Amino acid sequence: MRADEVDIDVGVVRRLIADQFPAWASLSVERLESSGTENAMFRLGADKVVRLPRHPGAVDDVLHEQHRLPGLGLRLPVPTPVPVGRGAPGAGFPWPWSVYRWLEGRNPVAGRLEKPEALAGDLAGFVRALRRIDPADGPPGYRGVPLATRDAPTRDALAQLAERGIDTAPMTARWEEALDAPAHTGAPAWAHGDLSPGNVLVEDGRLSAVIDFGTVGVGDPAVDLIAAWNLLPASARGTFRAAVGADDAEWARGRGWALSISLIQLPYYWDTNPPLAENSRHTIAEILAG
Repeated sequence: MRADEVDIDVGVVRRLIADQFPAWASLSVERLESSGTENAMFRLGADKVVRLPRHPGAVDDVLHEQHRLPGLGLRLPVPTPVPVGRGAPGAGFPWPWSVYRWLEGRNPVAGRLEKPEALAGDLAGFVRALRRIDPADGPPGYRGVPLATRDAPTRDALAQLAERGIDTAPMTARWEEALDAPAHTGAPAWAHGDLSPGNVLVEDGRLSAVIDFGTVGVGDPAVDLIAAWNLLPASARGTFRAAVGADDAEWARGRGWALSISLIQLPYYWDTNPPLAENSRHTIAEILAG
């Protein structure tokens, strides 16, 4: 997906584990299929997962997660990744990496949810719990910034889509509506920052875990409303909004974040990550429909 990605295979992971965690050297190693863009994931035995950055830009997120997850996870209503090993460069791999406990569940697929109303409530509970954590020592959120900071890359993505023959006028109008929404004036709050289907796990239709905290931080928490469009159907959107307690301005900013993220992802991952591109199309369609 990127020119600066490194090759990571089972052999690399086996060597890293054998060198740095010899007690786990006899455990099985299996690469996991994922639409993720920042890290490669390998299941280690029955109860662990190895997570390695794919490119230089993902390295800081590894250290960020290792530092923040132990404290945040204890305050959240569903399981989150628990670091059980902190790997260092070695065996030909150039960056730090992590071993986490295995979390059961599967990624939900927008449009095929078993219990959308229940999942909407679960997601809202996660968002509320994260927002209640004291933000005093929290780092600035990668996406906790004013929506206007996304204007240039969003318009560039719209231009790329127009070059593909797509009518971008309705998308542009929606984006400009989002930019007109009142800015966040409350206190900074914690937000996950990437509450997408690939970072959510479900069991029996209910939220079982939330993963990938590389973008977690404090700022405008409206970005965590993106799940209303990238995952939940229109019928469950009101349940989610009411449970989170989003007013009109925050809801508009959250919809703007969902649109901007999807517009930027779609041309970038059009050929290299079909699942992510398809979810971007779904999200854009949901926003234009409502």
